[in-house]
Amino acid sequence: MSSDSPAVRAAKEYLSTIDLSGYDAEQSKLMEERCILVDENDNAIGAVDKKTCHLMENINKGLLHRAFSAFVFRPSDGKLLLQQRATEKITFPDLWTNTCCSHPLDDFEEEKIMKEHLGVRVAATRKLEHELGIPTSQCPVDQYQYLTRIHYLAPSDGLWGEHEVDSILFLTADVDVTPNANEIRDHKYVDKAELQAMFQDEKNLFTPWFKLIARDFLFGWWDQLLERRGTDGKVNAKSLADLVDDRVIKMV
Repeated sequence: MSSDSPAVRAAKEYLSTIDLSGYDAEQSKLMEERCILVDENDNAIGAVDKKTCHLMENINKGLLHRAFSAFVFRPSDGKLLLQQRATEKITFPDLWTNTCCSHPLDDFEEEKIMKEHLGVRVAATRKLEHELGIPTSQCPVDQYQYLTRIHYLAPSDGLWGEHEVDSILFLTADVDVTPNANEIRDHKYVDKAELQAMFQDEKNLFTPWFKLIARDFLFGWWDQLLERRGTDGKVNAKSLADLVDDRVIKMV
C-alpha cells in the first residue's frame, strides 16, 4: 500500500481547525509526536502527527496507526499493574486501563523496526518510564513477551478516538512506580478476581481496548501465566512464548 493511499491522502488534505488551547498544555504538546501509519496488515505506509491520527474525522476516512498495550505483572504473585488515565488526557481521560498503552513513534528509528516486534518493545520501555516513572533498567526490551496484535476502532467522544493495530506485550518485573501526575490519576495491582470485580462495578470505567483484550484474551493468558510458575514460585512472561499468534486479529 503506497503512501498516497486514500486514507493517508485524506489525512494530509484535512485542514484541521481543532484548537488545542483549551486542553492541558503538556498533553497538547504530545499531539505533535508522529505516529506510524499502517495498513490492516500492520505494514508502515507513512507517518502523521498524533493529533491527525486521533481525530474521528480522519479515523472515519480509514486512517490507521500502530500502537502497543503493555501488561506488567509482579513476578512473586502474578498481580497486574493497572493505571487510571489522568483527567488531563485528551483521549479517554479518567478511564482505568492496562499498565501502559501508547505508540511507537516515527520520530525514533529504533521504534520503526518490525523485526521481532522490536519497535513496540522499545516504545513500551520509553513510555513506562514517561507515564509511571519506571526506570528503563527494570523493563529490559528483551524481556517482553509479544503475544498478538488486534485491530480495533473506538471513539473517545465526538471529536477524538482510536483506530489502531495494537501489539500486546506481557512483562513480568519488579518495578518502582513514580507516577507522572499529568499522565496517571491512580494505579494499583490487582489479581484476576479483583479485576473481574472491578469490571462488574458500574462505577468503574475502562478504555475500550482494555475491555476488548480482557474479553477475548487476557484472562486465558493470565491463567497460563499462573499455571506455568517456575520452581521458584514466580511467574515469567517468557513462559507464554508458545501462545504467540502473529496475525492481526480484526476486532472492528
